[in-house]
Amino acid sequence: MSVKMRGSDLAFKVFSYVVVGLFAFLCLVPLLVAFGVSFSDEKMVVINGYKIIPEKFSLETYGYIFRTAETWLLKSYMVSIAVTLVGTFSSVLVTSLLAYGLANKQVAYRNALSFFCYFTMLFGGGLVPWYIVCVNFYHLNDTFLVLFLPYLVSVFYLLILRTFFSSIPDSLVESARMDGASDLLIYARIVMPVSQTALVTIALFYGLQYWNDWFLPMMFASNPDLYSLQYRLYTILSNTQSLSTAMAGSLSSIRVPSETIKMATTVLTILPILLVYPFVQRYFVRGITIGAVKG
Repeated sequence: MSVKMRGSDLAFKVFSYVVVGLFAFLCLVPLLVAFGVSFSDEKMVVINGYKIIPEKFSLETYGYIFRTAETWLLKSYMVSIAVTLVGTFSSVLVTSLLAYGLANKQVAYRNALSFFCYFTMLFGGGLVPWYIVCVNFYHLNDTFLVLFLPYLVSVFYLLILRTFFSSIPDSLVESARMDGASDLLIYARIVMPVSQTALVTIALFYGLQYWNDWFLPMMFASNPDLYSLQYRLYTILSNTQSLSTAMAGSLSSIRVPSETIKMATTVLTILPILLVYPFVQRYFVRGITIGAVKG
């Protein structure tokens, strides 16, 4: 027997859908503009401004980019992919190991260690001491490690995993320990398999962080071979002449479509995420509440 919805509930539901729909549309507009302008003719964009629907369809910008892809695009793609894969794997491994230690009731001073980690979320030394430590003490500048090591552990994700690991029944861990399993074996054979949802969610968040990062290459990389795709986009948006300098040589006589190339580069940057997101959307939905409820 169905329950008839009251008028006030129906009105609120309709209002909620309208508000959420409008908000989603406003979030979608910049993406549509980027796609539209990237396929537009440069002259029409300069004269009439940005349009969602191209006034004059043109593939000139993408042709220019791919003709010069061997100079910077493919290298930047490879750097971003390598940083995302290596950084995500390393971050998930280190974060999960630390979270397991903090969730293990047999670890001495685990509450004090948790507070120490939490304290770093509230207070930090600042940008200058952080830079000095990375460059003068660890000598990470102009190395591949500098592109992911400073972001290796996020305390926020650490606390989420610690809460999730704490919800694993003690009887499951104690039975394995009574059979002679070490903590490392319990972590690998019990904790990791039953925490796949949490680990995949955290891995997705780390992956997005590494893929979208442009700050670390800007701060620590002077070697162009270490420039990520996002940092290339940043340099193009901040200085439209940077691409002309990078393409100097045989292509120096070609006029760079400065307006449309910004949007085309944006599309090429976010395209992998757009292709992957439909397959991992459910993990993002679960990630909103993961670790929030114990039990």
